[in-house]
Amino acid sequence: MLNPMTDDIRPLAAYAAAFGFILMMVFAAVTFGDSEIVLPEIAAMAVALWAWREKGWLRQPEKIFFVPSITAIIGFAVNLSDLSFTVKILLVLCLMLIAMRAIGSNLAPALATGFLPVVTNATHYSFLIAIFVTTFALMLGVMLFKLNRGVPRDAPVKYKYMLVYLAIHLVWIAITVLAGYPHMAIIPPITVVVYESLQMPMYMRKMALKQTAVLTLSALIGTVLFLAVENTLLVAVIDLALIYGLLHLFEARIPAAYAFPFLPFVFPAEFVPQLPVGAFVVSVFFFSLVLAYKTYERKQMANVPAMA
Repeated sequence: MLNPMTDDIRPLAAYAAAFGFILMMVFAAVTFGDSEIVLPEIAAMAVALWAWREKGWLRQPEKIFFVPSITAIIGFAVNLSDLSFTVKILLVLCLMLIAMRAIGSNLAPALATGFLPVVTNATHYSFLIAIFVTTFALMLGVMLFKLNRGVPRDAPVKYKYMLVYLAIHLVWIAITVLAGYPHMAIIPPITVVVYESLQMPMYMRKMALKQTAVLTLSALIGTVLFLAVENTLLVAVIDLALIYGLLHLFEARIPAAYAFPFLPFVFPAEFVPQLPVGAFVVSVFFFSLVLAYKTYERKQMANVPAMA
């Protein structure tokens, strides 16, 4: 799981590599005139894998490529169907969890790459090509530089949290549909943090508040810059600098904070101004439920009598 940042940060070269990789992705999108090449979750993965070396994502390097690619194919294929937006989201949610269960993977970013084509209505195969190329490059970087050295491959996958994750998403999707805001049913960066939070052995109120603040502010930063500055590359550079500062200010390691500023690049234009408020509301709902569940779980474990 992601732990609070310490004073011993990664070398500047690691951040430079991650940020450079992200900017190359944005540059490719500008060059080809194809916004579907911008993949917000890839920005989060680049920093978490190359700069922070997040152990939970490094355990099985080959899955850095395979799992997000599989979920992206699922999401892209479902999005090409004639189903309604809500049904697409529900179908992708269930199919992804089934796939991750079958593969035995806990790689949370794969959830975002699966939801993204539906949320952004990706219809060009450049989306899948971008997923394949970027995740393969991230995997290759981990393997070539042995960033997973010393990280054990095996880790227990607690499938009960998949059911909890599914349950709280079903509740939220129902609420958004009834309220008339189905486009806020899924915000990819948040859904990744929700899954990660459920997996944490300890989840306290302070963490829920910190996640809500960081994700809301990162959404605000990304949205304001996207609407105010026309130069896409300049927006990306400023985004990365501000998010780096934001995370140090909060002493937090939340990869999704790097994904949020790039979401306006691909989110439906009419809904982009709503992203900061949406991020706040969605964060409050999900992290409150996660906190309630983890508190209940902790109390249940405390009531279990110790073995003689």
